[in-house]
Amino acid sequence: MMRIWAIVLVLPMLFGCETNPPARESSMQEPMSQQVAVGDARKRAKAHVDLGMEYLMNDNLSVALDEARSAIAADSSYSLGYNLLALVQMYIKENRGAEENFQRALGLTPGDPEISNNYGWFLCQTEREQQSLPYFVSASNVALYPTPTKPLTNAGICSLAMKDDKGAEDFLRKALRADPTNADAQFLVADICYRGGRLEEARARLDDVHKRREFSAQSAWLGLRIARKQGDREMESRYATEIRRRFQNSAEYRMMTQGQFE
Repeated sequence: MMRIWAIVLVLPMLFGCETNPPARESSMQEPMSQQVAVGDARKRAKAHVDLGMEYLMNDNLSVALDEARSAIAADSSYSLGYNLLALVQMYIKENRGAEENFQRALGLTPGDPEISNNYGWFLCQTEREQQSLPYFVSASNVALYPTPTKPLTNAGICSLAMKDDKGAEDFLRKALRADPTNADAQFLVADICYRGGRLEEARARLDDVHKRREFSAQSAWLGLRIARKQGDREMESRYATEIRRRFQNSAEYRMMTQGQFE
């Protein structure tokens, strides 16, 4: 249906703000050789994480797992190493390990927006949707975080999973204020409007989605149902043609041919 704005389907780059390890409480400066060693360790860890993320994005989970472990071995204070390890574990359904490593990552860099967003998505995917929301809100409130639309969209998705349309719409509208080009949030608001009987707004929002990207089976199906309820037979026929031509293997095609419009 859409990109999930965390770490599934289409994976955005998930690097949070790199943080330096806490300074030691000492009146003496560390020897230069030791400072260099610490810096080299962080560089090695970051290189492993960067490479591991590439492998994760290409579904090479075994190599991504190796890179995560190498990052942690290089620098056990580097939170993004644990974040990467937790992401891989989430994919392979090692939920206990994923939770432990997300929490380790947040323990090292409390409030890191990318890690908070990822942990929130993990909670959402493990049927703890209500617990996930504070992590998304926390991520979106970090002033220097460049993509607050991402956790806000995820909060909307998780609210929909709880059948909370009102809460979902509030989050999604905030996501759109942060980034008016967010077609995923726009599509979800269009769907909420359709289900709430606000057909004109639903149609306008879906038109905006289709200006920004090509039809999907889900967006064409929503467009067909909006047109059908509005009595616009010409537009309904256009969407039906798109579904028949491009999405014959989809659930939407089966519902259309079986007359299951609601």
